[in-house]
Amino acid sequence: MSHRTQYTEQQSDDEISRDVKGVSEEPAVSDNDISEEDTGAENSEHPVKDIVAEEAEDTETLIEWDEEWEYASFSVIHSDPVTYYRSGSSERKNFVVAVNAGHGTSGGSSVRTQCNPDGSPKVTGGSTAEGSTTATAVSGGTSFLDGTSEASITLKLAVTLKDLLLENGYDVLMIREGEDAQIDNVARTVYANNNADCHIALHYDSTETDKGFFYIGVPDIAEYKSMEPVASHWQEHDVLGQALVAGEEQAGVGIYGNGFMGVDLTQISYSTIPSVDVEVGDRASDYSQESLDKLAEGMLNGLNIYTEQQ
Repeated sequence: MSHRTQYTEQQSDDEISRDVKGVSEEPAVSDNDISEEDTGAENSEHPVKDIVAEEAEDTETLIEWDEEWEYASFSVIHSDPVTYYRSGSSERKNFVVAVNAGHGTSGGSSVRTQCNPDGSPKVTGGSTAEGSTTATAVSGGTSFLDGTSEASITLKLAVTLKDLLLENGYDVLMIREGEDAQIDNVARTVYANNNADCHIALHYDSTETDKGFFYIGVPDIAEYKSMEPVASHWQEHDVLGQALVAGEEQAGVGIYGNGFMGVDLTQISYSTIPSVDVEVGDRASDYSQESLDKLAEGMLNGLNIYTEQQ
């Protein structure tokens, strides 16, 4: 890749506040055949990989924002870097997973970003209404029934997932590692596009039924599916999402409906790599460490399924 990423050794419609109660509570069923396109799991070349010595172990690398990245101009909050972690496993997979802990951007709800790169309006409801052309840059998220913030638990889950992935040979791009990451939804996606092989954003739904795990993918609406970069990548998103659902089933995690809901999220609208928002539960769900470990195990299972397909 020719991007001039800066390195220093060493975070809806938003993909962030997920009130999908504005969308049908029954997940949509896609009637399209999913083609499992090659995502370049073995041959992808991201600039961050090129600067880490092959013999290094669990190397951490800060990646700074690059204004020349595709779609970078659509972001309004991107002052913080993200961190790339290189697995020290003897069975390293040479596959980078962008782990995006939803929410956690102070001031993110006071500014807006463009929903779609072509300026077209949203075609579904959600935390941003159908017909809107701009969305909250990063919302504050929901809270659990006991008042605990969604943002704090998505971060805890992200760290749990990161550690498990590194142990099992996956490299990890951590989009958010603290309570306040000054990175909006567009920037999170652009960071992932340019430095990872897939992008998984972690969220809890705003409902109160302990509904289970599902992923948000591309709605089956022709005008949205024909918009780039969605047109070129929506099938890849579904392949990843379906693998993650299968992995969670293997881990014994409950699945909501058929595991899929179609919403035109900012994340999906700007993604050029396989990318999904996963709703791992809702406000009534258990978020104990035991539960987070189980969810992380399911996502590891799903990534193993996914990479074996490529």
